[in-house]
Amino acid sequence: MNWQPTDLKNEIVCLVPLKETDFEELYAVASDPLIWEQHPNKNRYQRTVFLNFFKGAIESKGAFIIRDTKTKEAIGSSRFCNYKELANQIEIGYTFFARKCWGKLYNKAVKELMINYALRFTNSVHFFVGAENYRSQKAMEKLGALKIKEVIMPYYGEPDRLNFEYEIKKTSTG
Repeated sequence: MNWQPTDLKNEIVCLVPLKETDFEELYAVASDPLIWEQHPNKNRYQRTVFLNFFKGAIESKGAFIIRDTKTKEAIGSSRFCNYKELANQIEIGYTFFARKCWGKLYNKAVKELMINYALRFTNSVHFFVGAENYRSQKAMEKLGALKIKEVIMPYYGEPDRLNFEYEIKKTSTG
C-alpha cells in the first residue's frame, strides 16, 4: 500500500510527499510558537524539537508537505501513519497549518483528500488529538469524526501525552 501518493490535490491544496530537502521550508512555517500553543508539545516551534518531529515524519513514509494549490507556497504538513493491517485502519495525524490558514477551508480540504484516499483501502481512519487542543477537537467534529476514547499517546522522541481518539468509518455507501 502506498501511503504517500502523488495525486492528492484539489483546487485548495496539494499534498506532496515530504522529502528531507523540505526541512527549511516547512520549518519556516512551523517556527511560529502560536501554532503549537494548544498542542501537547508546545515547544515544537524550536528548531531542535521540530527536527525530531521532521525526522519522524520522514521515517513514517506517509508524510506530506501541504502546499496552497494556487501559490505553491508551503502552508503545513500532515501524514498517514500507524497502519494496522489486521484492524484494517490507518491514522491521519501530525497535521499543522500556518496561522493564516486557520478558520478557512484548508484543514477540511486536506482531511477530505486524505480520508477519501484512506477509505479506499481501509475500513476506518483514526485521529489522535491532544486533550488541550480544542481547535483540533472542533475540527474533528466538523469532519464527522466520533470521539471513541481517551488514551495516553507516545510521541516520537517526546513525552507521552493524553489524547482523544476520533474515528471515521467507511459507510456501506462509501
